Amino acid sequence: MLYPLKFTPILKEMIWGGKKIPSTLNIDTPDDVKIGESFAVSGLKNDLSVVSNGSLAGNNMLDLIEKYKGQLLGEEVYQQFGTNFPLLIKYIDANDDLSIQVHPNDELAKEKHDSFGKTEMWYVMATEKDASLISGFSRKTDTSEFDKLHSSGRLMELMQKHTTAEGDAFFIPAGKVHSIGSGNLVAEIQQTSDITYRIYDFDRKDKMGNSRELHHELAMDAMNFTDDESGKVNYQNKENTSNQIASCQYFTTNMLCVKGNVSTDYSELDSFVILMNVGGSCQISAAEVSIELNEMEAVLIPASLNQVVLQSDEAKILEVYI
Repeated sequence: MLYPLKFTPILKEMIWGGKKIPSTLNIDTPDDVKIGESFAVSGLKNDLSVVSNGSLAGNNMLDLIEKYKGQLLGEEVYQQFGTNFPLLIKYIDANDDLSIQVHPNDELAKEKHDSFGKTEMWYVMATEKDASLISGFSRKTDTSEFDKLHSSGRLMELMQKHTTAEGDAFFIPAGKVHSIGSGNLVAEIQQTSDITYRIYDFDRKDKMGNSRELHHELAMDAMNFTDDESGKVNYQNKENTSNQIASCQYFTTNMLCVKGNVSTDYSELDSFVILMNVGGSCQISAAEVSIELNEMEAVLIPASLNQVVLQSDEAKILEVYI
């Protein structure tokens, strides 16, 4: 019988990373290693999540899907995606600015890389003083103006910058130019894709003194030059109920502020549910199994489980499903 599944975090060293993720997750890393991301739930071919709890411990995401199919994913989700887990769930520690970048849509990603595109959303868990991010152009533009400003070192004139605070949320569809700035700790929900086109990387070098690859021509094909929307999302924070933050064809994300006991009924969903802890500690109970879900962890509730109880003195949980 399926039960709530936790996975071993997959830590990613990044030039812009820091120490918040391994510190929060109590994972030792070398002093000179900067961790930028933790993949909490992943179906990427080279980064398959591995179950860490219960009788299925040691099985990876592909093993689970091949064995349980629609019981795990939901029948409609399985029919659409087969053995490809459709979402990548991660936490991001931007100790330095991420590159200014853009992601392709499904059509372009299929044509260029035989992959899914990448629409995503961010929930800001914490910020340092003066933290900000880039989301969208500051004004509608075109290829000619973009090229001119890019080549003359004035690209930032076109970037829409936003000061960030805990609880801010941004929806980033494929084609929107964006960058997470230094001092932001972010939970990210995205399509399963590792395709990123870097537009500008602030002229920095890696440990070996090398610049990271830029993808100017690919980015030009992917960018929506008329997108001057901020992407910032307003949502409610009512306790013990699901408050929708974002919903699109790829995922729905709700905020669930848990105080006390919350009983959820997922019987009307034909989808797995992922619960991401973005603040506090929470106990998750379903199928006679109880687990502790701590900050920067996630749990996958299989589609076959309808009744889930969350218990906490106070916790912020992102509820994600297809």
